[in-house]
Amino acid sequence: MKSEQEPPGVVVLYNAGDKLVKGEPRDLLAEQGVVVCAQAVADSLRRTGYRVVQLPIHTDVELALAPYPPTRWVVFNLGEGLEGRLFEEARIAWALEAMGYHFTGSRGDAIARSVHKVQTKTLLVASGVDTPSWWLFRHPDEVEGLAADLPFPLIVKPMAEDASIGVGPDAVLHTAQALRERVAYVVERYRQAALAEAFVAGRELNISLWGDPPQVLPLAEIDFSAFADPYARIVSFAAKWEVGSFEYHHTPVLCPAPVDPDLGAHIADVARRAWAAIGCRGYARVDMRVSEEGIPYVLEVNCNPDLSPDAGFYRAAREAGYSYKDMVVQILELAWRECYAYDRASLGRRWPVHPATDGRDRCLHTRGVELRRRALECIPG
Repeated sequence: MKSEQEPPGVVVLYNAGDKLVKGEPRDLLAEQGVVVCAQAVADSLRRTGYRVVQLPIHTDVELALAPYPPTRWVVFNLGEGLEGRLFEEARIAWALEAMGYHFTGSRGDAIARSVHKVQTKTLLVASGVDTPSWWLFRHPDEVEGLAADLPFPLIVKPMAEDASIGVGPDAVLHTAQALRERVAYVVERYRQAALAEAFVAGRELNISLWGDPPQVLPLAEIDFSAFADPYARIVSFAAKWEVGSFEYHHTPVLCPAPVDPDLGAHIADVARRAWAAIGCRGYARVDMRVSEEGIPYVLEVNCNPDLSPDAGFYRAAREAGYSYKDMVVQILELAWRECYAYDRASLGRRWPVHPATDGRDRCLHTRGVELRRRALECIPG
C-alpha cells in the first residue's frame, strides 16, 4: 500500500480523436495539436520529479479517470472535448470539479462563458469593457432585415468555437450577399449560429495573464506587415495551424509588443477587467484589437489557452523570464494554491505541498486534504 505521505501524482488529461462531428476536415489540426502540448507538459513535469500519467480521453472523462482517485492525483487539464462537440471543454471541467479533483485552469462555468461568444460580449459590456459591435444570425434569411443598418465590413465566426476554427479570408465581408452566404456556411457546416462582428482595423494584441490576482505577462502583437490589405490582417485558421501556408509564415509575433507605456498600462487594465468579467482562474489569454483611435477592443477571452512550446502563452512567459518547465510547474502550483484551509486542531499535513500558516500559528492545507470533520474553515482569497 502506498504511503500516506506520498505526494499526489499528476494526470495530464487531454483529448485524442481522429474525427469531427462538424466543421472542416482540416479543423482536426487544432484538435490534434493538444497531443503535442500534452507530451511537452508531461515531459516537463517528469523532469521536475513529479509522478506523471498522460491520459487521453477517448470516450468519457469519468471513465478515463476511474483508476486515478482525486485523493491521490491532481489533473493538469488540457481537455478540449472529443470530435469537436460543442461545450465539451466546459463539461470536462465541470466533471473534474464534481469528481473532487484539483485541476489546472478555469472552472467549467468560466470556460462556458468564454466559449459562448455572445455571453462573453454581454459580460464584457456589463463590466464596461469595449468589444466590437455584434449581431447573431441563426439562419441566412435573418440577414435581409438587418443588412441596411450593418456597418460593413464585418467578420463572421462560428458562435462557439475557438482556435480560429471557421475563420479565414472569406470570413471578412463587405456586402449583404456575402454575409448571407457566410452565415449559411457557418450554420450548415458548424451546426451553430453565426456571430457577425464589426471589423476593427488596427493592431492585434494577445495579453497573457496568470495568478490570483492576475499578473499580466509581457504583451504580444501580431505583425501583419506582410499584408497590404488591412482587411486581410486577421489571425486565421491557416495562420495558427497550417504550417505550409503563407499566413502561417507571415504572421510573426512581436513580444514584447512595441506599445508606449500609457497604452500598455491601459491594455493591461482592460485585460484584467476582462479576466474578472469571465471569472477566469489560473491562466488565460485575452485577444484585443486596438483601433486607429487607440481604443482597445476585446475580441475574445481564452480560458486555458494553448500551452505548446511554440504558442503565445509560453512566448509571453519566456519573455517574463520563465523556462517552459518553470511555466508548467507554475500553472500546476497555481491550482494547488487556489484555495487553502486551516485546521483548528493543527492536524499534520498528509502531503508536503506549500507549507504555510495563516499568520496565527494555524497550519494551512491545500483544498482536498482530509481533515477532521467540523474542523475545517475556509480562508477568503
